Amino acid sequence: MTETIEYEQFDQAEQSNGAGSPEADLSRLSDIPMELSVEIGRAHITVGETLDLHPGSVVSLERQAGEPADLLVNGTPIARGEVIVVDEQYGLRITEILDGRQDADSADAQMQSDADAVASTESASAEDPDPVQG
Repeated sequence: MTETIEYEQFDQAEQSNGAGSPEADLSRLSDIPMELSVEIGRAHITVGETLDLHPGSVVSLERQAGEPADLLVNGTPIARGEVIVVDEQYGLRITEILDGRQDADSADAQMQSDADAVASTESASAEDPDPVQG
């Protein structure tokens, strides 16, 4: 037994001018708080190295000095920029807006590539393979 279902047709003008328009939906989101953070680099160390940290210890990050820092919204990279000081507080001068998921993926891939380069450099160095210096 088959039953015919008829769907209601909506007028195109109502859809573009109605409450369902993207502009109306975005305006309702403007007061939602989000966590904004700046990441200057990461380090991968062992639990033992973490336990050895003390005041004065230096942790080497996987990002080179002078490279742009990542601006993250809720943990997702959205932009890059230069770390600056404004009235004795840190700030970020935006130099690049990341374009969607593709740039966020490339930022993650670049960080992984940097981590791999640091790891291979550390393993090749017989002098002090410990990234934590004290």
